[in-house]
Amino acid sequence: MTALTEQIKLALAEKAIPEKAAFFPRFFKTKPGEYGAGDKFLGVTVPEQRKIAKTCFKEIDLEDLSELIQDPFHEVRLTAIFMLVYRYGFLKLESERKVLVDFYIKHLEFVNNWDLVDSSCHQILGHYYRNKSKELFFQFAESGHLWKQRIAMVSAYHWIKRGEFDDACAIAERLIFHSHDLIQKAVGWMLREIGNQDLEIELSFLRRYYRTMPRTALRYSIEKLDSDLRQKILKGEDF
Repeated sequence: MTALTEQIKLALAEKAIPEKAAFFPRFFKTKPGEYGAGDKFLGVTVPEQRKIAKTCFKEIDLEDLSELIQDPFHEVRLTAIFMLVYRYGFLKLESERKVLVDFYIKHLEFVNNWDLVDSSCHQILGHYYRNKSKELFFQFAESGHLWKQRIAMVSAYHWIKRGEFDDACAIAERLIFHSHDLIQKAVGWMLREIGNQDLEIELSFLRRYYRTMPRTALRYSIEKLDSDLRQKILKGEDF
């Protein structure tokens, strides 16, 4: 542990709230057999983690970030991920960003809950691979690994926001019948985001799957639609 990593961990510990430390394990499903099994929590809010990350993301080196991202405490890992995202956004050279992309991929086993995934993948991997081959994401989608599969889907958020839907739809097709609700929610969320940009593309996708896709994914995807249309889709009627 270096002086900087010790300083970051102490800063987080000082912001710990006992009530949240007791609540977070239930919220993030840490019982044996659940998706966050064994994770530990200090009880620090996300805004406090972001404040701490912003104070040192420029100066921290990758060795220290590696230590933090492997920490047993969830908030330490998430703070490290925030620092990585801030550093990536700060850098301008693609070669420098590639170093962070490689670091992120190397440490994916520690990006191991939905908030860690959602706070980083579209801003790092989604951004970096926007104009490159998306083969990595299709590999992740087919991997059978829960967090890689969520990364594959949520990374598409970066492309969707820029009006690029083809790869997002292709990944959604690979994951749409996934059994885990965290993947169903991710698929539905990205379909909803496509609809926010181009409703007809979302509806065209849904027309192929709405009668057979899992209800969780369906409900997430149609959350913002007109009430009458939403009811038609839920009832399996033509639309």
